[in-house]
Amino acid sequence: MVKLPEDFKIKYERLLGKESHAFFQAFEQPIQKGYRINSLKSNANLSDTIDEGQVPYGKWGHFGQVFGHSIDHVTGVVYSQEPSAQFVAEVLHPNPGERVLDLAAAPGGKSTHLAAFMQQDGLLWSNEIFMSRAKILSENIERIGVQNAIVSSQTPAELSQQLPQFFDKILLDAPCSGEGMFRKNAIAVTQWHHDFPQELADLQQEILREAVKMLRPGGELVYSTCTFSPEEDEQMIAWLLQEYPDFTVETIAKTSGSHISDGHPEWADKQYTDGVTTESRTATQIELKKTARLWPQKLNGEGHFVAKLKLSEHAIPTPQTIQDLKPQVLDRDRQEILNAFIEETMRDFSVLGRQWVLFGERLYLAPNDTPDISKMKILRLGLEMGTFKKKRFEPAHALALALRPKQFKQYYELSHDDWAKFVHGDVIRPDSRFEKGWILLIANGNGVGWGRYVDGQIKNFFPKGLRFVVKPNDNTLSNDNY
Repeated sequence: MVKLPEDFKIKYERLLGKESHAFFQAFEQPIQKGYRINSLKSNANLSDTIDEGQVPYGKWGHFGQVFGHSIDHVTGVVYSQEPSAQFVAEVLHPNPGERVLDLAAAPGGKSTHLAAFMQQDGLLWSNEIFMSRAKILSENIERIGVQNAIVSSQTPAELSQQLPQFFDKILLDAPCSGEGMFRKNAIAVTQWHHDFPQELADLQQEILREAVKMLRPGGELVYSTCTFSPEEDEQMIAWLLQEYPDFTVETIAKTSGSHISDGHPEWADKQYTDGVTTESRTATQIELKKTARLWPQKLNGEGHFVAKLKLSEHAIPTPQTIQDLKPQVLDRDRQEILNAFIEETMRDFSVLGRQWVLFGERLYLAPNDTPDISKMKILRLGLEMGTFKKKRFEPAHALALALRPKQFKQYYELSHDDWAKFVHGDVIRPDSRFEKGWILLIANGNGVGWGRYVDGQIKNFFPKGLRFVVKPNDNTLSNDNY
């Protein structure tokens, strides 16, 4: 049972009136879990998920559960994501070839959803200010097999200074008071107090000021929170429209049967939300009906707010020039080693639309639109190919997860027993013979990691930090989340 703060109950009794009873009752209901199928992978053989029906506002979303040690999860075929959270990327809906920023991206649910729309074409920039969370973000980007993502750990101000008016679309899933997650997150309940929403609103304004600087004229900005607080929702959008008159609110389609509600224009008036009767409604407030609210008493999911805004094409462009990433030419020895690896290991492999970038001895394929990153903290730069070692090239785990099996000359489908051995780090003894060299290990049609075939057995290269013991009836739920 969720023990709601008294000030919280008083506030929403006043705002919701008769509907407040159903609202409070929703906090006593079971949590609805969900997941999203990854369109970047082969998903014809889903095996270890509990499917409780499709989410109505997205073709990849399902109600149900994902198990963290399952083949589906480890190979990146599914991402565990709360159902309401899946609506946000559906609203932004980027197209292939666009430049897209997810400004507060960890742990990666919305970034990997955006990547599904982009289909490896264009530039997806996923940023997280806290390095520990940025590492989790990068790991999830890798597991899902995203090839066109840059993962950074910068403050919004640092990023906006380097990338003025660079992006076609920006998602800000803002840090918030977390009221919409009360029944999922006990910490969110205990840290809430009367002034907490306003404290977060002040932070959100700071972040939005930087986000606006990075959007090109004619671009789109989606702002979302997982809170019910008018201070962080309707009042935040009203503030943005007042501060930046070149923005307009775009209508968000509320899918039939989704039970998604319109925003509350009257809640943009702080006097109204403080309990002062007022009848005046500005044009800006009326526009806020185009925003979306997801209420737990109305749908199978937690609380969310989403607004979609468009920047006028006539907004004043910035005079600052962004430098492109300088093309990098490998020295002769490294180029010969790389050519030999590609010739021996891969087929139908193209670098078209991408460029080589070397960090120390680690080789990446970065999207051609990549700007100069020399002053940034970058964790991932497109597709990690592998590492140059003494007279040889060792492929990265990311490469095994990103490409289709048919793009490799040698691959081996793991049996159930082989799967348990592989994820534990054991040697695999296949029932077929292969050429000496690298071999992709696959499960249910998707790459899961690398092995090296020598003398009738496959030496295991599954990363040590990812290894685990397969236990009978292991029902460990994935904790990917948002």
